[in-house]
Amino acid sequence: MSLFAAAEAENRRQAQPLALRMRPRTLAEFAGQQHFLGEGKLLHRLIKADRLSALLFYGPPGTGKTTLAHLLATETRCRFRQLNAVTSGVKDLRGLIDEARDILAAEGLRTLLFVDEIHRFNKSQQDALLPDVEEGTVVLVGATTSNPFFAVNSALVSRSRVFEFQPLSTEDITLLLKRTLADSERGLGAIPVNLHEDAARFLAETCDGDARQALSALEIGVLSCDDRPVEFTLELAAESVQRKAVQYDRDGDAHYDAISALIKSIRGSDPDAGIYWLARMLEGGEDIRFLSRRLVILASEDVGNADPHALPLAIAAMQACEFVGLPECQLNLAQAVAYLACAPKSNAATLAIGEARADVRQGRTVPVPTHLRDGHYAGAKRLGHGEGYEYAHIAEGGVAAQDYLGVEREYYRPVDRGFEQELGQRLKAIRAKLRSAKPIPGMEDTAE
Repeated sequence: MSLFAAAEAENRRQAQPLALRMRPRTLAEFAGQQHFLGEGKLLHRLIKADRLSALLFYGPPGTGKTTLAHLLATETRCRFRQLNAVTSGVKDLRGLIDEARDILAAEGLRTLLFVDEIHRFNKSQQDALLPDVEEGTVVLVGATTSNPFFAVNSALVSRSRVFEFQPLSTEDITLLLKRTLADSERGLGAIPVNLHEDAARFLAETCDGDARQALSALEIGVLSCDDRPVEFTLELAAESVQRKAVQYDRDGDAHYDAISALIKSIRGSDPDAGIYWLARMLEGGEDIRFLSRRLVILASEDVGNADPHALPLAIAAMQACEFVGLPECQLNLAQAVAYLACAPKSNAATLAIGEARADVRQGRTVPVPTHLRDGHYAGAKRLGHGEGYEYAHIAEGGVAAQDYLGVEREYYRPVDRGFEQELGQRLKAIRAKLRSAKPIPGMEDTAE
């Protein structure tokens, strides 16, 4: 290489962000994802057996999806070709596949085709990959931040092995930071830096497992400091990190996973977890109407009559959100979440309506007993409607010994918690009196 070409290469290298320069060159340098890349795990065995075909990498940004695709090409001695599904079409895709087919036939060299954001390809574009994936023309590696079981064609998913990338741990990020400071060739090793432990921990935690974010903050802090050696303190770390951007897609997995965590935390009576997931969704820009609607549902679904105050409180929070708006309505939502989490729980009403509707759908329809039918219109008496009905308010205890259904059914079963404990004791006496009523003639086997 001439001096001029070497200078050009160095200039290009210096212009690269630190995260790109520090990209691992071997699998040994790759951090994280040991749940599928560790010794004896599935991807490790596929590499060792040289049996890669179609892979889908799914996970948040900065967890190594693109990097691992490069490394797989190196490990399996494949040509690496890359497409971005946002900017590429079928013509680009066909061109690379035709090229891969020619190289395979002429030289016996396979091509690893990396498609970033593969979920952005439409159905026909994804279908165009299927024949060559099945024939082994290319080793397909698709990367996506969206759940492939929802965002990618089922035909392509069925032919692929799906690997879910997890955010890097704080230990992984800390190791990368220290490795970067020790690397004089690609990293910041040429600059003396004293990275304080609390500063390293701060960067590792605030980046949310995204190696790019942590390395970018480290680079900003070191290069913006004139002192030598650089004292990389907690204060410098905080100044080098912009306001944290919460990774949250209101139409994707983050939305459904977060609301699932919120509901299950409240159902599990953990107000602290509930408040955290509420904060996570608010910081991500979640619709407050969606949040308040879910809390109103939960008040009946999971608290029910164990605490009859839960539903009116949730409705009050919903109305307050409409009246107050953000940011103040976060207080109303937090109050509702804390109360619902601490309230006694019952799903008795939820089970009751579920069982009753199943009987309506699947069983024989129960006719309305004659004595319960409307008797206020002309001719009702001639049909016998309302005849024999007992007015409950004049009965002893306000409960008439009367059959209201015509079949033996018990849907509502109060739990032994909260106010339902009292309801259960009262209901036991009520049901005993109701069962003492004479059966309705001809109704004994209805809906059986």
